[in-house]
Amino acid sequence: MRKYSSRALVAASMAALALLSCDARDPIATDPLDDAALALLPGIPELPAPGDFVDPSGDPNPYLPLVRGTVYTYQADTEDGLEETVVTVTNQNKTILGIVATVVLDEVYLGGSLIEQTFDWFAQDRWGNVWYLGEESCEFEEEGGPCNPAGSWEAGVSGAEAGIVMWADPAAHQGKTYRQEFFEGEAEDLGKVLRTGISVSVPAGDYHDCIETMDWSPLEPGGREQKYYCAGTGRVLEVSMRGGNVRNELVSVVWP
Repeated sequence: MRKYSSRALVAASMAALALLSCDARDPIATDPLDDAALALLPGIPELPAPGDFVDPSGDPNPYLPLVRGTVYTYQADTEDGLEETVVTVTNQNKTILGIVATVVLDEVYLGGSLIEQTFDWFAQDRWGNVWYLGEESCEFEEEGGPCNPAGSWEAGVSGAEAGIVMWADPAAHQGKTYRQEFFEGEAEDLGKVLRTGISVSVPAGDYHDCIETMDWSPLEPGGREQKYYCAGTGRVLEVSMRGGNVRNELVSVVWP
C-alpha cells in the first residue's frame, strides 16, 4: 500500500508531537506501542479458497467499502506544497490465484503533477474480511519521467502472499497484530486495531462509528501511520508519525 513519499515525511507542528489527544473528534497520531512490541511478528494469514470470495458491491465491508465508481480525494500539507491523492474504485477486475480482485486506482499529485500511480488489488471474502492481493506501483521523480516500480508485488508470484487489510469485525481483533501484505524485502506491512467507536472530523465532514489502526513495517524503522476508517465511508484520515504529524485528510467523496 502507498506510503507517504519523502516529500510528506517532513515535520508539521512539533507541538503536536507532545500531545496525547483525549478528543477522538480530532485525533493526533500517538505512539502507544514500543519497538519491542512492534517486533513481535504474526504469521501469514491463510488465504481462503477462491470460492469463498464474493462481489463486494453486494454487501461491502462498512469500513472499507469497495463500491465501484466511488472517488475519494485526500489532501496533505507537505514541505513541498499541497499533496492531493485521488483514489478511485474502478470497474476493473484482476484475477489472482483464482480470486477475482477489485482494482483500485491511487494517484498522487504534487503541484498538479502526477508523482505516484498505483493499482491496488483487493478482494472481500464471504465473511466480510477484505484481503490485499498486491499492487502495481509507479513513482515518478519528474513529470513524464521513467516509472520506478519499487514496492510492486502480486500474491503467488515470487513468494509473495496476500494479507488482511480490513477485518469484518475490527473490534474482535483489537490489539492484535496482523499482516497486511508479504513480499520479503519489498512489502511487509503490518497493522493493529487500536480503538473502535470513535468520531473523526475532517474537511469532508464529521464521521462517527470509526476505528483507528496503526500500520508499520519492519522494513521502515520508525515509520508508523495512524489510519481512521469510518462505517459507511471508509478511510477518512491518515496521519504519518515520521518527521512529525502529517495529516492526509478526506476532502470529498463522490459515490456512483
